[in-house]
Formats: sequence, structure tokens, C-alpha cells
Amino acid sequence: MNTHALAVMGICAAVTLATRALPFICFGQKRAVPRLVTSLGHSLPPAIMAALVVYCLKSVPFGTLSSGAIQLICAATVAALHIWRRNTLLSIGVGTALYMALIRL
Repeated sequence: MNTHALAVMGICAAVTLATRALPFICFGQKRAVPRLVTSLGHSLPPAIMAALVVYCLKSVPFGTLSSGAIQLICAATVAALHIWRRNTLLSIGVGTALYMALIRL
């Protein structure tokens, strides 16, 4: 194995360890979490999901019914299932399975 690959793996491992340990170092010892961090923790996940939805659906071809409709049906299914059950794994899994089934028809 060459030295460059080992160095890259070592750097990646060190950065991963540092990013995982940083919250415990900063907010350990029973210090209060700043309001900004708490606010970001509540607002960022929905914002990121909205950005991902827009990115995924920005190039939906509306010219033909079959290609665009499949993506919109699956996106609506994921949204409805998530609103109903509040289970991310279930909604993404069902949406993926539905998409795979519909593109095979």
C-alpha cells in the first residue's frame, strides 16, 4: 500500500474523530448549549430537506406524463407517508421501493 493512501486515510480518520468529539469537548461538563445552537438544531433539518426536495425536483420533465409523473407521485407519497407516520426510514424506504417499481413498468 502506498504512503499517500495511508496519509489520506489517516487525515480522514483524524478529521472524523475531531468532528465527532468537538461537541462533547465544547458542551461537555454540563455547560448549557447556546440558544443559537439549539435554534439551528431545530431549524436546519427541515431547511436541508426542503433544499434537497427542490434540488431533486428541479429537473422533472413535465413534457411527458410518464417520466415526470413518476417522480412527483413518489415525492408526494414520501411526503404523505412522513406526515402520517413521522418515520423517516419508512417514508424514504417506501418512496424508493415505489419509484423502483414504477420505473420498471
